[in-house]
Amino acid sequence: MWIPLVLFYGLAKGARDAIKKKALEKSSVMEVLFFHAVIALILLLPFSKGIFAVDGIHHVLIFLKSFVIFIAWICAFTSIKKMPVSFYGIIDMARVLFSTVLALLFLNETMTLPKAVGLLLVACGIVFVNIGHGDGEKIRYRYLLAALLSCLLNAVSGFMDKKLLSDGTLNSSQLQFWYVFYLTLLYGTYILFTRTRISLLTVKNNYWIALLSALFVIADRALFIANEDPVSQITVMTLIKQSSVLVSVFCGKVFFKEKHILKRAVCAAVVLAGIVVATL
Repeated sequence: MWIPLVLFYGLAKGARDAIKKKALEKSSVMEVLFFHAVIALILLLPFSKGIFAVDGIHHVLIFLKSFVIFIAWICAFTSIKKMPVSFYGIIDMARVLFSTVLALLFLNETMTLPKAVGLLLVACGIVFVNIGHGDGEKIRYRYLLAALLSCLLNAVSGFMDKKLLSDGTLNSSQLQFWYVFYLTLLYGTYILFTRTRISLLTVKNNYWIALLSALFVIADRALFIANEDPVSQITVMTLIKQSSVLVSVFCGKVFFKEKHILKRAVCAAVVLAGIVVATL
């Protein structure tokens, strides 16, 4: 059951990347981040039963996860604002490499032959899209580095999800509520201390933010439920998540009229082959 949930998360993530791009056309990075988190927290309130049963140590760990995502999202949203969404979707697959290393080192997962072949195919897709991708003169390296840092931090977050939910002490509802709660506090604190200007009219004028929040809540719940399954493996989950690239490439062509789509589609096909092989 956990594989379809992760696949849904991956496809939803690809759609979220396109929605982020649309939201950032109307609002600043910090406006989208803050109001996205606030709306998500409001949507979670009806499903917040049992949230006060979380003990102190788990609050600390969830806060650390939120801080990791706080930095990761700043990097990711800044990058996707400046990159073609199809290109960003493929670069984002670098998290596979980071997640695999973490799983092998700290979760005692084994590297089977299908996983190794699948990982190799995914890596080849990432390398191929970076060689003469055609948009290099438009994409500054600091945005590439920010995207890669986001990949690393998201891999750390995924590792923490698995550890937090694997012992049965914490459930998916509790983790999701407090994670978003602390994330909202972090962005709110950042805005106050840096005196970043945001407009409340953003929520009214940019409906993409609300759509992004709804998809975020639904997709993350599916992922957390998958993490609760004791037989789920983070290496396979990370590979399945990369199905998001198919949606990113499609949206890049249809909604943003991006160039070099054929080459990126080939990369996406290579990644899809890697996903299929890894899950055999």
